[in-house]
Amino acid sequence: MDQLLLARGLAPSRAKAQALIRAGRVFVDGQLRDKPGVLVPEDAEIAVKRPPRYVSRGGEKLEGALKAFGVDPTGKVCLDVGASTGGFTDCLLQHGAKRVHAVDVGRGQLHFRLRGDPRVVVHEGVNARYLYFEEIGEPVDLATVDVSFISLRLVLPPLKGIVRPEGDVIALVKPQFEAGRERVKKGGVVRDPEVHREVLRGIVAFVEGELSWSVAGAVRSPLRGPAGNVEFLLHLLPRPGSSARLNWDGLLHPSP
Repeated sequence: MDQLLLARGLAPSRAKAQALIRAGRVFVDGQLRDKPGVLVPEDAEIAVKRPPRYVSRGGEKLEGALKAFGVDPTGKVCLDVGASTGGFTDCLLQHGAKRVHAVDVGRGQLHFRLRGDPRVVVHEGVNARYLYFEEIGEPVDLATVDVSFISLRLVLPPLKGIVRPEGDVIALVKPQFEAGRERVKKGGVVRDPEVHREVLRGIVAFVEGELSWSVAGAVRSPLRGPAGNVEFLLHLLPRPGSSARLNWDGLLHPSP
């Protein structure tokens, strides 16, 4: 198989071809193949998958939101609530963030590359429901939120005292953690677009009514959650104002 990669110009050398195969980046007829010496038909379809840009899939979700909302992290102090492995943190850094405060209730999850980055301030074992300015120690220009097993209604309020009024908040909405248990199907998946609509409208109403913030935009996440759940990203402005008119049908029923 390594020779076939070389012959097709998919690798510059046989050694590089073998490295790609062993790294799990080569697929033959849609199936992963990780042994360089295996025989494959000469007419087989071979694809070399590019390495992931971020330490987790979350980075791709946030990247899509940054582009859609026109938010530029360059030179900004950022806060990543629910950092976990660090997909959002990684994305913020690669888009020029000055510093990222990575907050998570767990410990030891943040990728070692990010943990050793001087631009990252690690806040482990911190429950986002009880996040205070003193924990972060400085005003934040941009906050991102990606939490599980808890509603955004409990996580967003503490940000009022941390994010600058002229700043931005990007929150990932996971319907399975916002809808009532009776609306979530077996396996924790919410498939009904009307439940998605209820969840989004509820979060928007909470943001406008309880927080006195405005909603600048909403997009469907470019990637689904691990169980196949459709997710959404909201662009929130932590200040009073007129919210944007959201295209609910476009969000819930995107054209193929």
